[in-house]
Amino acid sequence: MSIPGTIPKPKDRSRWRTWLGIAYFRMRRRLEWMLSSTRYATAQSVVELPYVLFTHRTPLLRQLKDVDMRLQHNKVVNLRIAGEQLNGIVLKPGETFSYWKVIGKPTRRKGYLDGMILHKGRVTTGVGGGLCQLSNLIYWLALHTPLQVTERYRHGYDVFPDAGRTQPFGTGATCFYNYLDLQLYNPTEEVYQLRIYLTEDELVGEWRSDQPGRYQYEIVEKKHWFTQELWGGYVRHNIIFRHQYNAEGEWIGEEEVAENHALMMYEPCLPSGS
Repeated sequence: MSIPGTIPKPKDRSRWRTWLGIAYFRMRRRLEWMLSSTRYATAQSVVELPYVLFTHRTPLLRQLKDVDMRLQHNKVVNLRIAGEQLNGIVLKPGETFSYWKVIGKPTRRKGYLDGMILHKGRVTTGVGGGLCQLSNLIYWLALHTPLQVTERYRHGYDVFPDAGRTQPFGTGATCFYNYLDLQLYNPTEEVYQLRIYLTEDELVGEWRSDQPGRYQYEIVEKKHWFTQELWGGYVRHNIIFRHQYNAEGEWIGEEEVAENHALMMYEPCLPSGS
């Protein structure tokens, strides 16, 4: 459990330092993809597997304070392009799903537009912005299946208050091509398939399988607290657990899923309605 003074103050690095760091980590990831013995999922099928294990949907457009709605509409375009790459991906026993390996680099040539990006807690723009909504969705879906999350990065900043939140804080997965990845491993004997599609106003995802689900899952927040760091900033913390039930709804046990720490970009005690 965190105590004040354990979360360092964010550092402002020069543009060149940032560029070199990104180039280094991207090259390292490419080498990992090339040289690793990991079996990555690549097969994509338009034929849907028969059993739906879990489905979730999130709104495509949200009115965010001081954020241009044009970026939201551009995000929808970006989600549609990336979703087509992911839709139907089959994850066989012993394979690993890599978010960025499947999608590839978002570029203007592929049709991606400028969307909203969070950089050091501030809203900015970038090609392919908004794809975190997709990685958030896939991570949340995976938590409701037997798939193992082998790589996931938490959001380092808590930018917006909880207005309208429908799932616990800290149950998302940030992404940045290609080294902030989301990877899922299939340890079972079943085959899984990811379905991603957009309706008129929602992003929808589901994990399907060739076998009916044997378990049900509930994601809960067991601990939630705030600290003020010695340098003056506020940090939000929580611990996420997963409860497992059998097909009859009987409780089997729980496991810790993630511990989150995020720098708050708003006052921790906002009045109601703010």
